[in-house]
Amino acid sequence: MSLRYGAAMADFVLVAGARLGSWAWDEVVPHLVAAGHDAFPLTLSGLAERRGEPTGQQTHVQDIVDEVERRNLRDVVLVGHSYSGIPVGQAAERIGDRLARVVFVDASVPADGEPFVAEWPDGGAAMTATIAENGGFWPVAAAAHYRGHGLTDEQIARIVSNSTPHPGGTLTEPAVLARPLDGLPATYIKCTLGDPEPGDDVARLLTNQGWRLVEMDTGHWPMFSRPRELARILDQILIDAPAK
Repeated sequence: MSLRYGAAMADFVLVAGARLGSWAWDEVVPHLVAAGHDAFPLTLSGLAERRGEPTGQQTHVQDIVDEVERRNLRDVVLVGHSYSGIPVGQAAERIGDRLARVVFVDASVPADGEPFVAEWPDGGAAMTATIAENGGFWPVAAAAHYRGHGLTDEQIARIVSNSTPHPGGTLTEPAVLARPLDGLPATYIKCTLGDPEPGDDVARLLTNQGWRLVEMDTGHWPMFSRPRELARILDQILIDAPAK
């Protein structure tokens, strides 16, 4: 497949956030395929149907790299939601010229030597304690966690019933970057419902030429609350992106 700006077809590798698996993209994939793209939702080690597999943060990075290489994908758009921005951001620099763009969907972005929990207000102390109390896992969140994000009761019930405890090491282990993210071709999708502004780390990255911001008027889980709109944004990203 040859990527052509202005009429871009791409291979989308979709990675959902903590506790979720490939199933989280079920309502997004058909819209991407209908637009002419190939879409590959990925379950990371230790989650969903891969629950019980040993894993760490670098295992998740390798999961993504292996998916790209195993399928021999080209013109790849890596999409990371929430926690998965951490491994996706690391994988993006490791797949070389296969990468067309990386998309962070209301996601954390990796910084070399920093873990996911570092961005939390208490430096991750409460989350780290919770992981220790739950056998090394971040437990599944209750329904109340998802309220106020533009989700229906049915959507919340689906998320809760299909979620799995998240392997704690992936949240507390440091990211490993050979270079800063500044030079990546990247789009940050900010979900503005209840939290309208990107964090300071993302705001700094958005000052770089290859980065751009797209806003969605919905909550943190747009693949459930606005799947058609999210797919439309993803479809347009390469057309609207700054030229390489």
